[in-house]
Amino acid sequence: MTPEELMALAAELFPIPRSITGPGARETLEVVRRRIPLDVVEVPSGSPALDWTVPAEWSVREAWLEAPDGTRLADYAENPLQLLGYSVSYDGVVSRDELLEHVFTLEDRPHAVPYRTAYYTERWGFCLAYDVVRDLPDGDYRVHIDTTHHTSGSLSYGELVVPGRSDDEVLVSTHICHPLQANDNVSGIVAATALAQHVLSAPRELTYRFVFVPGTIGSIVWLSRHRDAADRVRAGMVLTALGDPARFVYKQSRRGGRWIDEVVPAALAAAGVEHEVRAFDPYGYDERQYCSPGFDLPVGRLSRSTHAEYPEYHTSLDDLSFIDGASLAASVGVLEGVVDLLEHDRCWRSTSPYGEPQLGRRGLYRQIGATIDAKARELALLWVLSGADGSTPLREVAQRSGLEFAALRDAASLLHEHGLLADPALPPA
Repeated sequence: MTPEELMALAAELFPIPRSITGPGARETLEVVRRRIPLDVVEVPSGSPALDWTVPAEWSVREAWLEAPDGTRLADYAENPLQLLGYSVSYDGVVSRDELLEHVFTLEDRPHAVPYRTAYYTERWGFCLAYDVVRDLPDGDYRVHIDTTHHTSGSLSYGELVVPGRSDDEVLVSTHICHPLQANDNVSGIVAATALAQHVLSAPRELTYRFVFVPGTIGSIVWLSRHRDAADRVRAGMVLTALGDPARFVYKQSRRGGRWIDEVVPAALAAAGVEHEVRAFDPYGYDERQYCSPGFDLPVGRLSRSTHAEYPEYHTSLDDLSFIDGASLAASVGVLEGVVDLLEHDRCWRSTSPYGEPQLGRRGLYRQIGATIDAKARELALLWVLSGADGSTPLREVAQRSGLEFAALRDAASLLHEHGLLADPALPPA
């Protein structure tokens, strides 16, 4: 997708009133399904999922709050962020003090409406700018919240599996549950959709599985139903907050040192972008579930700005003006680089490891003189042969040699065609 197409998708997704269940999640998946062949799965409310239970499906008919003079202070129809997520129904008149027990604000960002939820607590509430709340007068406030928690409803998630020649899988996961959050939600969905289109554009060695799930409960539900697939995951990424121009941050998998923990930084370095690598911690997004000790999957997380570290995070300030097409395109470019490495980073083994094989008689080495290009190609051949011990990933050879990975990839392919390299093996996960 072009930067303009990426932003167009973001603009289409942004206003959808999402939550962990309900029509907003389905509409989000439908938008994605118009671009990639996504399977949408419905899991009934009340279903067990590891140590959790799929919650009742939440829907909102209307919700608003009026001041004593009749001024409408909040209206879900105008701004879904103003209703506490998963609020129960309430209809009545409350005093200012009673109302304030149900209002969430950000005193340090007085113009911003915070994003708050109460998924697993029966309560109602509104989220308002501190500037609005600060000067509320005493009096009677009219509260009207008309919601339903459907115990016969379901949780929706989307999944796309792109089969490769190998059953070994790459898992790409993003969350789909935040309303009106451009960076912390929409950008991840956009990046994952664009990456899926890229993966679909050519035959692949590895199998790629894209999951679009509501945060936490969605990945837990997916894991509870895909233990077999989890066993095949050789590498994985959680994608979020990829639309702003901040430097990239890669969070390693729980154990660190896994294949994906080497590949993503290598792709970032190859792209020449500013980035930071962080060790795993049990706070964040769905990598917490994929990396839980029982599964211990090799799944890291790629973002730009990091959750809770930027002032726009989980507020009305995280709108479409906070992200841009160039940053989204750069993020997708890095992700495509990750796929290229995963597809071609292999441990090659020489079939002629005792001394250098005679490249000249195979037409692989110059006979008389050479151009600079030919010399560079020969250097790549020699580096690949030098690293072809059966256990050194080609990515490491690229790092040692200072040559571009693509040059070594092409050299390895040529040597394989001439029988000087055996079929390669995947690096350890």
